[in-house]
Amino acid sequence: MKTLMLGNEAVARGLYEAGCAVVSSYPGTPSTEITEAAAKYQEIYAEWAPNEKVAMETAFGASLAGRRSFCGMKHVGLNVAADPLFTIAYTGVNAGMIIGVADDAGMHSSQNEQDSRHYAQAAKLPMLEPADSAEALAFTKLAYELSEQFDTPVLLKMCTRVSHSQSVVETAERLEPAPVPYEKKPAKYIMMPGYAKLRHPVVEDRLAALAAYAETSPLNRVEEGSDHKIGIITSSTSYQYVKEVCGDKYPVLKLGMVWPMPDQKIRDFAASVDLLTVVEELDGFIEDHCRALGLALAGKDYFSPIGELSQNLVAEKLGVAPAAGKALEENIPARPPVMCAGCPHRGLFYTLNKLKLTVLGDIGCYTLGAVAPLSAIDSTICMGASVSGLHGFLKGSGGEMDGKTVAVIGDSTFMHSGITGLVNIAYNESNATVIILDNSITGMTGHQQNPTTGFNLKGDPCTKIDLESLCKAVGIRRVRVVDPYDLAQCESVIKEELAAPEASVVISRRPCALLKYVKHKAPLTVETSKCVGCKACMKIGCPAISVRDGKAGVDATLCVGCGVCQQLCKFDALQAPQEV
Repeated sequence: MKTLMLGNEAVARGLYEAGCAVVSSYPGTPSTEITEAAAKYQEIYAEWAPNEKVAMETAFGASLAGRRSFCGMKHVGLNVAADPLFTIAYTGVNAGMIIGVADDAGMHSSQNEQDSRHYAQAAKLPMLEPADSAEALAFTKLAYELSEQFDTPVLLKMCTRVSHSQSVVETAERLEPAPVPYEKKPAKYIMMPGYAKLRHPVVEDRLAALAAYAETSPLNRVEEGSDHKIGIITSSTSYQYVKEVCGDKYPVLKLGMVWPMPDQKIRDFAASVDLLTVVEELDGFIEDHCRALGLALAGKDYFSPIGELSQNLVAEKLGVAPAAGKALEENIPARPPVMCAGCPHRGLFYTLNKLKLTVLGDIGCYTLGAVAPLSAIDSTICMGASVSGLHGFLKGSGGEMDGKTVAVIGDSTFMHSGITGLVNIAYNESNATVIILDNSITGMTGHQQNPTTGFNLKGDPCTKIDLESLCKAVGIRRVRVVDPYDLAQCESVIKEELAAPEASVVISRRPCALLKYVKHKAPLTVETSKCVGCKACMKIGCPAISVRDGKAGVDATLCVGCGVCQQLCKFDALQAPQEV
């Protein structure tokens, strides 16, 4: 049956059709929907793991047990999972194993631009890169065959445009292979030095065999063109831009396996054209390999390593007239990202700003606390870095910043990689105050469950991690809970914990305002006769509040009646509806 699917949904369909049994992932845009879609197939066990390292090790364990497995993550998540990645490249697999990674060129929802193809080269693993949903499904199924044929994990690289674009796929029935019997093989699976030394030559031989496969694989194909003045090597979404711009004018070598590459096919293609050109997003990965083969070409001297490509940009660089577009005559006002109306983090960040604290931030919705008017975050690096960074900041400042600095981290991010930083604070005794922003969900990536919510990926009740008990168990004696809608409580508790001569944790607890089960109060109204236009209510940056003609106004379609703004108004102009 033919149907439209997102690239991520197509990967999940490929997992289903190939007989995948176990999926373990950590949510991260643009990869999240792969696991969410896979969870809808009853034949697949799917879970959210606490982090990407755990997810990859879980998938490897399932492969070791003889069942096809998958783990998915975004590009920065592969950094977290790099430790097991490089070693399972040595061990190989039992049943097929796929590692899905989605890059985010353009940083639509990421803290850096990172080209995951380098991991394939460094770990000496094959990487497939689909260019649309049909290939996403087909490459996923083929990846399992390659995994088992060559005894290797296979990297499947997606990107934002392929992950989140729809195209036609043709579905098939599920074919579930028989489980592969597990056999004890110490020399294969126990990577102590004596055995690991014996496995490295196996990895090199496997890479050579994969390179030979790449030469004849249908994954890498030449599409002929009428004009051989230019020949283009490309892959993924860049291939789509090239074909849209050039059609069949220039010959194209489309790489579906981006590592290892087909050296002889590349050389033959280069010899068939006057000017070899590589069109690829981010780093010159294919370009560098071609230059190492001794080929002259045009590449990153025309196509920037920064940001996404586009049809018009590709057309311009290839000397083709860009498509004419339309532009509005007037400038559209900028719309910076902002926390939602009623976001439980807003009151907490208002308090941190008011107290003029140095705040080490983390990855999640609460990163928006960095923007005006809250302006309450000083740094954001990666998952869990706020807690570890706070410890180092206080140690490095020699006590000077004690009582003036905090770390903020979400509940899901704390479970991901904040716990170990808190252990370090307790163990090495810094006078740190860590604030856990517990909104009862993984917010930024779309409301996925996590170990603190009490529900698993499929929404079934499960073990709920008790944050208070966990923090005390690692050695933090002072653990407080506040309601971020209560500004006075937030301020007094934070002041008390900063003044305490030992480490402490403050849990700011209130569910995300967008959760379906959260019942909101009626929206506030403004008694204009009392409003003096002081704009104190604007200091929290709530999108439901505006000022017109010198008076505050509340958008009733946005306001959830949280009451934070009421606490800022000295003139009692913001009113809750009277209960009948």
